[in-house]
Amino acid sequence: MSKARSSKNLQFDAASLDEVDCKLIALLDENARLPVSDLARLVGMSAPSVSDRLRRLENAQVIRAYTLDLDPRALGYQISALVRIRPLPGKLHLVGKLIQETPQFIACDKITGDDPFLARLVVRSIEEMDDVLEGLSDHAVTSTAVIKSASVKPRLPPLR
Repeated sequence: MSKARSSKNLQFDAASLDEVDCKLIALLDENARLPVSDLARLVGMSAPSVSDRLRRLENAQVIRAYTLDLDPRALGYQISALVRIRPLPGKLHLVGKLIQETPQFIACDKITGDDPFLARLVVRSIEEMDDVLEGLSDHAVTSTAVIKSASVKPRLPPLR
């Protein structure tokens, strides 16, 4: 799916989501690998009709990707942390590039406030976390909070 979309496609009237659209989205949230034939059976429609609906939702960027939910702990990443990152003066773009190039940073948002970056970090040990953060220390100030558990698992926003 192309990331370059016209700006008109970025605006989607949520009111145009009907009950079937919401059900399709919920089913795909539970299992993005469901075949169209199974989705069609579960919503009581034909497979071509479901395909058309999915294509419309994709074109409107309501559905942006069919993705994988991976548990980093299963790969040995026992520590997850949120890192607030404040670049030193004149280092914003360099720090952004360093975050992008550091594979242990698995997500990063540019936010308002004193610290323009809020990144999610996964590491196998405290020593690895120190090494990763040391790589930023000449260019930024960091504040790290180790994640103990998830109070709210990732979920869909309200659809209607």
